[in-house]
Amino acid sequence: MSVAMAKWLGPGGRVYATDIGAAQLAEIRALVTQDAVPNVVVLEGAGSSTNLPNDCCDAIFLRDVYHHLTRPTEFDASLLASVKPGGRLAIMDFPPDPGSAVPAGVPADRGGHGIPASVVVAEVTRAGFRHLTTMTRWPPDGDRDRLFLVMFEKP
Repeated sequence: MSVAMAKWLGPGGRVYATDIGAAQLAEIRALVTQDAVPNVVVLEGAGSSTNLPNDCCDAIFLRDVYHHLTRPTEFDASLLASVKPGGRLAIMDFPPDPGSAVPAGVPADRGGHGIPASVVVAEVTRAGFRHLTTMTRWPPDGDRDRLFLVMFEKP
């Protein structure tokens, strides 16, 4: 997604790509080099922080990430600090698999591997974002009906 967004934005835009895994960061860096997109900044994130600069982003997009957060309160505060006023936050994730185990260190209220959209909304609005919409099927016309998309705005 980072490379695609960087190409779409062009040289006048900047994309921050973050992850907490060394292998994932190496893969992102390799793709950035391979596709020659100099407007991507790769940063190592943390369990409780995006490690992004304050007010750096017009928008932040998380895909299949939120259900793995072990410290969502701190991470959500970091997201809020990273987004410019009026900026957007999009979280794409999936509902918990019935009977599945919650990943290690993740709050127990997830209900399994995944997360209910309602929990995402409650936690992110508690951090200070304004909930805009929840799309229970994302993409709306896609064949993968397991994903949802929740949109927020920083006041």
